[in-house]
Amino acid sequence: MSPSAQTQLDVLDRLAEILANGDRPALYGAVDAALNALVGHKLFTLLLVLPGGKEVQRFWSTNAAAYPLSGRKPMGDTPWGDLVIRRHQPFLGRDMDAIRWAFFDHELIASLGLGSAINVPIIGQKTLLGTIAILDAEHHYDAEKLAIAMRIAPYLVDAFRSEIAQLG
Repeated sequence: MSPSAQTQLDVLDRLAEILANGDRPALYGAVDAALNALVGHKLFTLLLVLPGGKEVQRFWSTNAAAYPLSGRKPMGDTPWGDLVIRRHQPFLGRDMDAIRWAFFDHELIASLGLGSAINVPIIGQKTLLGTIAILDAEHHYDAEKLAIAMRIAPYLVDAFRSEIAQLG
């Protein structure tokens, strides 16, 4: 069941308020809360695409034990990398078959009780900056939830630019 229109507006108003304050950690927490309220998730991470597009680096995670901050993944030369990094398209993985197709760490994902995923590219001025990653139980995500998550991504463009600038 979709969240009510009022819930959606409340979430977006909260994101806009935090965005105006310029507090990146607060924004990441608010995006986490927004996505949880609007589509649900058991894991939320934010990843930068590193120069060259071969690796992604995590800088926000709701499960730092399994997915630590600053953790890197070589994703550029994978089918997922072709879809998300090269073509700037979102990934909707509805089940464990899709998770196995996309992620080399699918066994860790399964061990956490996760079996579906959404990755939304963060794109500013036609440049891929990174991705939102949300995961939940198998068959939790569908096209409607992906569409909602895609509406949240633009709120993160400036924050991702700042994260990349800090990398040097």
